[in-house]
Amino acid sequence: MPAPKNSIRRSLLVTSAIVLSTALTAPAAFAAPSPSAGSSSKPSADSSATASADPSKSPSKKPKDSKNSKGSKDSKGSKGSKAAPPAKMSTVGGALLGRAGTQVNLASGVPVLPKGLSARSWIVADAESGEVLAAHNAHWELAPASTLKMLFADTLLPKWPSSTEHEVEPSDLAGIGSGSSMVGIKEDETYTVHDLWLGVFLRSGNDAVRVLAAMNGGVENTVAEMNEHAEELQALDTVVVSPDGYDAEGQVSSAYDLTLIARSGLQKKDFREYASTVRADFPGETRKNKKGKKVRESFEIQNTNRLLSGDYDIPVYQGIAGVKNGNTTEAGATFTGVAEQDGRVLLVTVMNPEKKEGNQVYKETAKLFDWGFEAAGKVDPVGELVPPRSAAQAGARPGGAGASPGEAGGTGEGALGAADGRPVASAAAGSGAGGVGTALAVTGGVLALLAGGAFLVNRRWPLPDLVRRRPRP
Repeated sequence: MPAPKNSIRRSLLVTSAIVLSTALTAPAAFAAPSPSAGSSSKPSADSSATASADPSKSPSKKPKDSKNSKGSKDSKGSKGSKAAPPAKMSTVGGALLGRAGTQVNLASGVPVLPKGLSARSWIVADAESGEVLAAHNAHWELAPASTLKMLFADTLLPKWPSSTEHEVEPSDLAGIGSGSSMVGIKEDETYTVHDLWLGVFLRSGNDAVRVLAAMNGGVENTVAEMNEHAEELQALDTVVVSPDGYDAEGQVSSAYDLTLIARSGLQKKDFREYASTVRADFPGETRKNKKGKKVRESFEIQNTNRLLSGDYDIPVYQGIAGVKNGNTTEAGATFTGVAEQDGRVLLVTVMNPEKKEGNQVYKETAKLFDWGFEAAGKVDPVGELVPPRSAAQAGARPGGAGASPGEAGGTGEGALGAADGRPVASAAAGSGAGGVGTALAVTGGVLALLAGGAFLVNRRWPLPDLVRRRPRP
């Protein structure tokens, strides 16, 4: 069932009442033809079929401990295969999202989708209301690459204070896959948890992931916790086998799930900080100088999210504030991003563009952001981002922990706000003891945390913060 068109946006003032709109049934969406990539490996013609997915086919719980629970490679659509999306996919978030092909309501006044989209799967969603504005094979289970690190971070970030120190043992770095992205962690050196998370988010360091997993009781325990958390988020297309997103048999996620996971992570202040950091200083190896004294210098690392840091053929995207990119042989290029323009926050996920030009995943993401900001408020949604199980259950209980009609919930842990309830913008963090400069303001984009509603009874899950634009400091 498509989400209501007239959803009520959360007020910027914490104390303002949130009035739930009358639910209106949106017009039926149609499946538009699959975007042409000029490639014979794009999804087959039946991906543009208009037959509705059977709403009665609810997604079944997958065996999280089975590496083979996803079937053959062809069903996942690996990078080199010519597989089409499955005929039946999950309908979490709405029946239309279970259809193959592009789902969008191109009514009068709604801009047409951008040309040149070649990704196997993508989604454009309003981060606050949860409305899915358009999607293409949203629930196609594909290899996620390092976008899976968003789930790793969302699961483990609450475990330790950022100042916690850890001396790396050789066993911490065991089992890292060949050709993995690395930040440069050395055995017998001590790092803070803050250092390690910078390595995860900026350089997508599998070595940083393995050290944090070792601190969490090992890879096996971490994988189990990540799968449990995915299920709590209702990210039911997701199966974790390797915590760093390195290609592994049976490891899959979907554009829908990665968007849910990003939305959950963005509830956390430290997640937002790391995801929006452009560059930072990272501790190097301890050496002896000419005088025989031990010294430890640092080196600069830069975020590999090219919409955040820019590149030779792609500018920094206006209002961008994260989230995570990835690239492996099986997954191709993957990316989930969050951006704000004119007070509206959108999430876009793009998986495996079939065009193999440089930075193609970012170019297609930017096109979808542009379309989403132009279409928002005009297009009828084709589905919604569902809340976590616990939030949905709490909201459904009379007198339960969920917000009552017309009210937002509490501030949540780590929420910031003025004494009078006004929103307070987060300032860009200065250089700390390690010389880390956090660029929270990117082309004027800075994260402002709003103390206020966590979940509403109409099953929307608004972010407690917005990405707000202001001049670069």
